[in-house]
Amino acid sequence: MDTESLLEAAQTLSEQALDVATNAKNVQVLAQQLALAASENAAGASSPLMMGLTILILSVFIGYYVVWRVTPALHSPLMAVTNAISSVIIVGGLISAGLPWFGFAKVMGFLAVTLAAVNIFGGFVVTQRMLHMFNKKK
Repeated sequence: MDTESLLEAAQTLSEQALDVATNAKNVQVLAQQLALAASENAAGASSPLMMGLTILILSVFIGYYVVWRVTPALHSPLMAVTNAISSVIIVGGLISAGLPWFGFAKVMGFLAVTLAAVNIFGGFVVTQRMLHMFNKKK
């Protein structure tokens, strides 16, 4: 490939990355507006369950728009960010699992630590396999 085609490919990738960032920002603004509207309408009457479900639904939409619009060239950085998020989940799970009494939070903390550890390990395995694909054959 010549320099001009590489520059055009880089320009296209940067435009697509900007589109993904713009869509994520739009979804974030929408989430903030929905949260503000929910707090104004409920005025303290909203339950924690409804707030949790609202956050879950909004995070599903954010995940959909962010992941499905990623070009193949950006998959490795996205995987690295996913591993970083899983490490934060492990910290929160350890805090929940370390509670002195046995209950739902302790079980969910253990489950969060287990699943996040599997996710991190799998991410490293997939990343290593991808890196081996780029090694020169001897």
